[in-house]
Amino acid sequence: MIATSATPTTVVLWRDPRGWPDAVGGLWRRSLRFRTITITLLLTSFAIFITSVIMALVIQNNLFESRRDEVLADALRAVAEAQTRVDSAEVTDDPSGLRALWRDVQETIPRASSSSRVIAFPIDDTPVGSGVQGFRTTDLSGDVISSGLRERVVSFPDRQSWQSIAIPMPDGSTAPGIAVGQQLFLPGVGAFEVYIAYDLADSQQTLQFVQSTLWAAGLVLIAIIAGISWIVLRLVSKPIIEAAETSARLAAGDLDVRLPVHGEDELATLAESFNAMADSIESQIKELGELSLVQQRFVSDVSHELRTPLTTIRLAADMLNDQRDQFDTTTNRTTELLHTQVQRFETLLGDLLEISRYDAGSVLLELEATSLAELAEDVIEQMRPLAQERGSELRLVAPGGYSPVDMDPRRVRRVLRNLVGNAIEHGEGRPIVVTTDSNQHAVAVGVRDFGLGMTPADAERVFDRFWRADPSRQRTIGGTGLGLSIALGDAKLHGGTLAVWSELAVGTNFVLTIPRRPGGIEGPSPVPLEPQESLTDVTQPIHLTELREMYFDAEPEDRS
Repeated sequence: MIATSATPTTVVLWRDPRGWPDAVGGLWRRSLRFRTITITLLLTSFAIFITSVIMALVIQNNLFESRRDEVLADALRAVAEAQTRVDSAEVTDDPSGLRALWRDVQETIPRASSSSRVIAFPIDDTPVGSGVQGFRTTDLSGDVISSGLRERVVSFPDRQSWQSIAIPMPDGSTAPGIAVGQQLFLPGVGAFEVYIAYDLADSQQTLQFVQSTLWAAGLVLIAIIAGISWIVLRLVSKPIIEAAETSARLAAGDLDVRLPVHGEDELATLAESFNAMADSIESQIKELGELSLVQQRFVSDVSHELRTPLTTIRLAADMLNDQRDQFDTTTNRTTELLHTQVQRFETLLGDLLEISRYDAGSVLLELEATSLAELAEDVIEQMRPLAQERGSELRLVAPGGYSPVDMDPRRVRRVLRNLVGNAIEHGEGRPIVVTTDSNQHAVAVGVRDFGLGMTPADAERVFDRFWRADPSRQRTIGGTGLGLSIALGDAKLHGGTLAVWSELAVGTNFVLTIPRRPGGIEGPSPVPLEPQESLTDVTQPIHLTELREMYFDAEPEDRS
């Protein structure tokens, strides 16, 4: 599953490297295996890096200290041997004898030490005529000896002093080294500063080998840990992935899907619990489905069975209503109420039959090319007397919606009558604005009132069957409580939407949107759900004839 989803992403990233951050972020959010492997590798790499750095520093320090102790002991032994030869020699005032002794010292120090790099400086001016001067055994320059080291050697005649230096090599490069200095006393001449320079290139190579070995071992260890983590995580995450896929299939309606149970560990217990839950859900859903079918069948059968006696009652009520002027006042009023309630009962029965058809999935559309604007004007004209009776003014604003669209005009007309009727009933006698508009994808009509309005919680339930925002309020127009539910079903049959916006003490706006072509709505509705105008901003209505003239007088590209 993960590999399948990652393959197209990899191709896209190869074409556009800027997509890497988004793809990695999406993989981080979606894949538990990727997150776990990434966190494991990062923490492991950090731990190995810190460990390798500490080990490299410790090895470097120990290697340097060990080498330093060796060269200090070597230099001390060489100078001590040279001092012993000087002390044991019979020194006279003969300059030639001093020079011979000094040459012997120059040969003894390199021979007694492991380094041939020796430099000597007289501390004080040598006696005139002695012929004894400082010396150096190689091309090592005295500039490598710092003044600070020389000051320490002069200040402490009985101690060794050392300093890390860079030794020039024949090829022009430099190598790390240590310069060790101490005093050598030549009788009859004075004290000399003797410095022996030791090359640490071999120690540097050893240190580099150890460090490269550490880093290589760290990389190999990271790779091994990554492999082990992948194997372990795969063993653990595979059942989790199977559970996720099975849950998705179960949520999609495949009630027969189950998880395989392997072993007796925690994952097996999880699979058994999941399967038990799935069995319970399947049982309850089947039971609810059977109850729903029974309920739908009951409503359908009762509705059909009631039509015959209702027809008889309707005929009798009509006859009595036609002759109610011949009755006394009480009987007259009773006859009128009977006629009204029989009409409402007949409407309720028709709505129940329509709902049962929706539940059974047996509703079919009778499509005709219809102008939504003209349909809205017809409904407004039919509802205008009722609106005038309630003190509301119906206004049509139709900047678009004239071009015919395939729809079921009977059902759309029923939706509009229901929406306008609700607006009249709850509009508090204020103007009601019906707006039609269109774009290249859809046509839409909005019914806006400035009445009581609803809370967001009430607006979410407004399409529920037999639901009212205020149960204590009586219906004055005679609705059945199923109108908006049926209207929502009609909108969905067309592949469209029926949405509502409402705010307390501000009003309500219903927007019906129907696509021009099958397949659903692309883009926003031509009529915005949240209205921009207030009660004081409502303008005078535009007559359909004027809008039609504006439409046909406009340029083709300006028509919508």
